Amino acid sequence: MPIKKIVSVFTSLKLTVTLLAFSIVLVFVGTLAQADEGLYGAQAHYFKQWIVIGADLFGHKIPLLLPGGYLLGVLLLVNLVCAHIYRFQLTTKKIGIQLTHAGVIVLLVGQLATDMLAREMQMHFSEGETKAYSESATDYELIFANGDQVTAIPSKLLKPGDELKIDSLPFAIRVKSFWKNSDVSFRAPMTQNAPPIASNGVALDFDFMQKPDVKKMDERNIPTAIIELTRTNGSPGDWVISEWTGDASLVEAVQNSYVDQIGATMAHTIASKLAAPQAIESNGQEYTFVLRPARIYHPFSLTLLKATHTVYPGTDIPKDFRSRVRIDNPQAGERREVEISMNHPLRYGGYTFYQYQMDAGQMAEQAGRVPSSVLSVVRNPSWLTPYIGCGMVGAGLLTQFMFHLVGFVSKRKSK
Repeated sequence: MPIKKIVSVFTSLKLTVTLLAFSIVLVFVGTLAQADEGLYGAQAHYFKQWIVIGADLFGHKIPLLLPGGYLLGVLLLVNLVCAHIYRFQLTTKKIGIQLTHAGVIVLLVGQLATDMLAREMQMHFSEGETKAYSESATDYELIFANGDQVTAIPSKLLKPGDELKIDSLPFAIRVKSFWKNSDVSFRAPMTQNAPPIASNGVALDFDFMQKPDVKKMDERNIPTAIIELTRTNGSPGDWVISEWTGDASLVEAVQNSYVDQIGATMAHTIASKLAAPQAIESNGQEYTFVLRPARIYHPFSLTLLKATHTVYPGTDIPKDFRSRVRIDNPQAGERREVEISMNHPLRYGGYTFYQYQMDAGQMAEQAGRVPSSVLSVVRNPSWLTPYIGCGMVGAGLLTQFMFHLVGFVSKRKSK
């Protein structure tokens, strides 16, 4: 019977061994690929995929076809569930095994749910600053603002050659180029060796260059795109959109890079040109636009009251990062202060806030910088499943061990 053959395949121990072997190969290849693709790139390419096509190893493109992490996880789950149903009998003596297998199933389901549902964001703020939103560290969005109306376009839709028509915008967006990583330099009057890469906005004062994608965890890509906004009566030209113009820390970094060369006053003037808003008029209305990290807005806000960074005496080794924040939740009528430190996160509103980075203490004070903090903001609906699964596995193994121990002791006494 076909059904019996299908059941025999999915309950087979050979399938289990095969899937585990592929898992070992996938982990090995994915680990090696981190040197070429970076941690997040390798995770997305090998472990958060159903099928892996091709690999980047040792600087070369290698033709490769492997089952991805999602496919292996689902097949292992099906294999375990089928074996659990068809092979093991629900008896008192086997209850430990049943509980152990059920715990492993919970772990597999929880891991799959975590990969597909969990989101990790960040919250950057300085002392005295209030934030009611978190920002992605890897995903970006193109924002068009017209008064209170805001239109957000995910950067994954900005594919060169495509034309986007959004109902809320009176113009189309034609994507001419998109760079995942870029650099910027000021177009000084005596060094303008090439025409601007766009005819409007910030491109008239700055040159943007494509750079290779960064792979290290302590570095980040800074995306830039060239877009043309077209209307029914023609096109007013093209613009450069870049995170260089939308991130205050990057604007400050550009300003600091010019201080030693041309002085603080001119460096501030250059930075103000880089941060100047870009806008287009259409039908008598003005639309400002910027490329920025994707945001998630919360029904509450956090205000950074104090950022504390202490080190061990006589060293520069961090001893403690600590952020004192105030929670303001008008809907719940809540207003209170809490501390977030390296080993004591804040769980609130379905999110977990971890202390991630900090610019405070003597170094920030000597440099004249306002103390600031970065919180890692994680939303994981299935965060309890690892604890539940491990508890079930531990209870199952202990139960099975006790049954065998009692049986062994009983046999010894009977002799």
